[in-house]
Amino acid sequence: MPQLLIELHSEEIPARMQARAEADLRKAVTERLAAAGLAPESLRTFSGPRRLGLAADGLPARQKDQVEDKKGPRVGAPEPAIQGFLKSAGLADLSQATVVEDKKGDYYLARINRPGRETAAVLAEMLADVIRTFPWPKSMRSGESDLTWVRPLRNILLSFDGEAIAVDVQGVPSVGVTYGHRFHAPAAIPVRRFEDYEQKLRKAFVVTDRDERKQTILTEARTLCAAQELELVEDPGLLEEVAGLSEWPVVLMGQMDPAFLDLPAEVIRLTMRTHQKYFAVRDPKSGRLAPKFITVANIEAHDGGQAIAAGNARVLSARLNDARFFWAKDLETPLFTEERREKLKGLIFHAKLGSVWDKVVRVAALARELAPACDADPDLAEQAARLCKIDLVTETVGEFPELQGQIGRQLFEATEKNPNPAIAAAIEDHYRPLGPNDRVPTDPVAVTLALADKLDSLVGFWAIDEKPTGSGDAYGSRRAALGLVRTILENNVRLRSIESAGSVRKRIGANLRGLIGWHGRTAFQALKLDDKTLRLNVELVLAFLADRLKVQLRDQGQRHDLVDAVFALGDDDLVRIVAKVEALTAFLQTDDGKNLLAGFKRAANILKAEEKKDTALAVALANPQISPSLFSEPAEIALHAAITKASAAAQEAMLQERFADAMKALAGLRAPVDAFFEGVLVNAEKPEVRANRLALLALIRDSLGAVADFTKIEG
Repeated sequence: MPQLLIELHSEEIPARMQARAEADLRKAVTERLAAAGLAPESLRTFSGPRRLGLAADGLPARQKDQVEDKKGPRVGAPEPAIQGFLKSAGLADLSQATVVEDKKGDYYLARINRPGRETAAVLAEMLADVIRTFPWPKSMRSGESDLTWVRPLRNILLSFDGEAIAVDVQGVPSVGVTYGHRFHAPAAIPVRRFEDYEQKLRKAFVVTDRDERKQTILTEARTLCAAQELELVEDPGLLEEVAGLSEWPVVLMGQMDPAFLDLPAEVIRLTMRTHQKYFAVRDPKSGRLAPKFITVANIEAHDGGQAIAAGNARVLSARLNDARFFWAKDLETPLFTEERREKLKGLIFHAKLGSVWDKVVRVAALARELAPACDADPDLAEQAARLCKIDLVTETVGEFPELQGQIGRQLFEATEKNPNPAIAAAIEDHYRPLGPNDRVPTDPVAVTLALADKLDSLVGFWAIDEKPTGSGDAYGSRRAALGLVRTILENNVRLRSIESAGSVRKRIGANLRGLIGWHGRTAFQALKLDDKTLRLNVELVLAFLADRLKVQLRDQGQRHDLVDAVFALGDDDLVRIVAKVEALTAFLQTDDGKNLLAGFKRAANILKAEEKKDTALAVALANPQISPSLFSEPAEIALHAAITKASAAAQEAMLQERFADAMKALAGLRAPVDAFFEGVLVNAEKPEVRANRLALLALIRDSLGAVADFTKIEG
């Protein structure tokens, strides 16, 4: 069957946009082909610095003919309605329509035959629409066309079944040619099919496939390193970028001045990566960086790349000389100096929340309170907090802001006589995790500081009503909350176990809710928030953390409704909540769990209906009292005995956090509940018997409700 080939040839497309553009092109073309009834057997996309394209096999030569039934007015309808129907259906008179009978009478039906169009014509219109509406993150308008595109679009190649098809898009040329490497083979190359296209471009020094370019770079870089008994410092993000910068990747090794190895490794790597797009090289024997680098050229040089490597080395030396100047200046003093503290006081964290130093003071106080729950020394946690932001005003971080935290640790270790390793780790790791794939702090002091820093930001931004919206999160609150959740869960932090002295313990409430409330009242007094607002903010922050926990658990395959059911009980111990959710998930996957949930919902629905009718009954059922003397059916006697036994066993297991055992105890209710609903009439004639049986249903609700709010569970 015919093949489709599309190439959009332009000036250099930013490397960071190419992979997304491939996905967007695939989506746009696939959706439009499906809407036109033209489904391909296979489809692939490709991209590079100067092209974005797609190839599809198995498209039909034309659309299938379609028959459309158009329903018209009733027989005997007014003449204007009849004429409107004929016109819209393209009929000359009613003799061309069919009369159809239904329950309401006879009506006219027009059967319209729509012949399929040639696929080539459909493709030309489709591609023009795709180009005009393409969702580039940023686009521009060239002087040659009114079209907005990521960079000036030079040619539109559309070939179907080996024939080039012209596409009319605001004056952009549309010719059946492509262009090779800008320097090695810039002439136009006629093409018709993808195989022909790919082969000719390879001869013209262009590799169309992004994954092939990435693999070439990685393989050749590893080979060059192995030849000198070194190893490549692999960087997937940088690999993706350099593959998007080169059509014909040529991998070279350059020499770096060994004197620069005195700089922190992070500074060297960041300079290479950010400014020059070089890969660092490591000596596997020492684990330290080697005085080499890997660069990727986009040209076959006559001298094998020696001049390119030498030129790159000179540029790198200039960059590293700047970095060495800043680092040497920072090393002249200890990390903490009065001058740096004063600079932090002048560095605004937020206009309503004060300076960065104000944040440091708040975090230090919070870290001291959190430390016992994280098995950390409160004094070390407070010291680390007072040092963790100092590097923000160093010369090195001023030049390399991405290294905040890392430079602080390096300076602390380099300038202190006996640097405490726990403080050093906390200075670097308190920002972590920076994203879903970043590691979580594990040292107790680092864990304490990471939690305090993130919690202070969340409480502070809620206090000034700077919460994230559906379209934006200017202060990274979602990332902070998710980082806080991950840090608590992966380190098994139990805030309920805080052991502080005297009034402090009472003040914070020894749990997450109490801690948020205490910090909101004490750390943000200058905002003069009333008690109602403070209490509301506590619940809003907890709800936000619950949402992030749902995200975390959903990514792990857990159900969001079970998180809601557990959170509804007011528990704020995230570790315990997750354990409950896991136990509840396992329980509801069993037949006993599914049937007991159905029984609970049946009981809850009956109670809801009855309580709605009788307010006094609702009050009584809030604290149900059972009169065994009123039992007359074996099923209600058995259910009462089962509830009494299961409830006691489940409660004891819950107190000991043996949640699986609690679920197992409740599972024993399944048979008695089923038997009760099968053999007992709840709405008995005698009011006292009816009330007693409703109280029994309330006991079912309360027994399960001690574990989770089963009304929030779906299914």
